[in-house]
Amino acid sequence: MRDAGESCSVHRVARIMREHQLKAQIGYKRRYMKGGKTGSIASNVLERNFNPGKPNQAWVSDITYVRTHEGFLYVATVLDLFSRRVVGWSMDKNIDRHLVIRALMTAVWKRQPKERVLVHSDQGSQYGSSDYLAFLKENNLQPSMSRRGNCHDNAVAESFFATFKKRVTKKKIYATRDQAKSEIFNFIEMFYNPIKRHSHTGGISPAQYEKDYFSRLGSV
Repeated sequence: MRDAGESCSVHRVARIMREHQLKAQIGYKRRYMKGGKTGSIASNVLERNFNPGKPNQAWVSDITYVRTHEGFLYVATVLDLFSRRVVGWSMDKNIDRHLVIRALMTAVWKRQPKERVLVHSDQGSQYGSSDYLAFLKENNLQPSMSRRGNCHDNAVAESFFATFKKRVTKKKIYATRDQAKSEIFNFIEMFYNPIKRHSHTGGISPAQYEKDYFSRLGSV
């Protein structure tokens, strides 16, 4: 509203919404789960440090699915914790190691990190495969894994998919996988990265947050 030139406060907006029986779209409640065992492949190096000081220090990855009349479409994403930007993603009808490797490959190609990057995930078999771990090693990426059964260890990735499900897939079955892919692409590249506001970034989009960061560096 402020971008449109309107002058208003949070409390005024809340009051007007109550008067018109409008409710904000909020996330889903997370179930509390006690911490399980650490992974045998990689320990929880991230340790819920979700606020790195600069880009390409720590990425998080996860997988979800989308319903279509052709069957499931699986989506893997990689987010940079600094800005919450989706830096890599892939989609396929198969949920296997290739799905997560392609998402990570895209992130490496886009970001071209100069230093070692921590890549955090859950303990899914895709992230524990020899091919995935070999890709990490070849590209100077360090694995980190959530404790078993503890979604809070990967809370940022979980939060992204909560937003994803609200905006894209909630109560929806796509006719084809291609139709779903098109809408998911638009959500990530046309809305989430360039427009979606985050409290973490001070109320601006991931793309703008990174742009401001590099502008400050250039002025020093």
